[in-house]
Amino acid sequence: MEAAVRDARRWIGRRSVLIAGASGLAVTGLAVGTATGKLPFSQALQRTLGVTSSNPTTQLGSTRVERVYSQARGRMVDLVFLLPSKTPPKGLPMSLMLHGLHGNARSAAPTGTLKQLSSDVARKAVPAFGFVAVDGGDNYWHQVHPGDDPMAMLLEEVPQWLKARGFAGDTGQPFACTGVSMGGFGALVYTRRRVERRQPPSAVATLAPALILSWQEMAKRHIFTGLNDWTALDPLRHIDETKSVPNAIWCGTEDSFITGVRRYIDAAHPAVAHTAHGKHGDPFNRTVVPSLVSFLGKHVPRKD
Repeated sequence: MEAAVRDARRWIGRRSVLIAGASGLAVTGLAVGTATGKLPFSQALQRTLGVTSSNPTTQLGSTRVERVYSQARGRMVDLVFLLPSKTPPKGLPMSLMLHGLHGNARSAAPTGTLKQLSSDVARKAVPAFGFVAVDGGDNYWHQVHPGDDPMAMLLEEVPQWLKARGFAGDTGQPFACTGVSMGGFGALVYTRRRVERRQPPSAVATLAPALILSWQEMAKRHIFTGLNDWTALDPLRHIDETKSVPNAIWCGTEDSFITGVRRYIDAAHPAVAHTAHGKHGDPFNRTVVPSLVSFLGKHVPRKD
């Protein structure tokens, strides 16, 4: 009897050592994975340890941040890339990602965007593409002050920056534009400008775009010089100019912009028009990231 107890104790002790060793391996492996973008053990062991990735045999998504000088804005700005892997293919198609009011390039994308993008690309649910974000200030992506023109930066400088870094094909032109809140307003203005240049993007996607119905409300933001300045840009007054571009829009029903979004949906008939319970901000935006990536994936330029 005593011998059996001793044997049982030895077995329990050995099992504890094995578990502890596996746990240590998991911690070490996760640390390495965080640093390198890879999980350095087999898929079977990942399942055992409960640390499986959606695509453990390939590199994870990658974020790159650079500082560049924008002549159009007269200042240094952050240039942020969300890429589906650490070694993306040459000429990788790119979508702009425009941030909202009081935001910046680093915070432009909703939570989970990079993870969703890299996962979907890895399992071939969508063709490979990336996002590029840049600091645009709080001016609704148009020139308010002399020498600071974020729309000119998007139209003239971003393609040069992309081309110089081997992104967005031979021209450096983003294939799409995505925008959140004020960035949604800017994305629709950008799309209109591209159409006017006879260089329309393949798609435009907006999350809770800041479509405000009255000048009295918009005037509180102290962004536009007057009613004419605002109406010249207001996407709700220029829907016909962008109807040819495939369009998707998402907004929470408790969002302060929902009335303008519904008016836009009724007039523009976008390919994706999703409204659901939610307020303005990331808690809602993160829930529609899978739909966003899927929509853009349908419009990635195909290689000849």
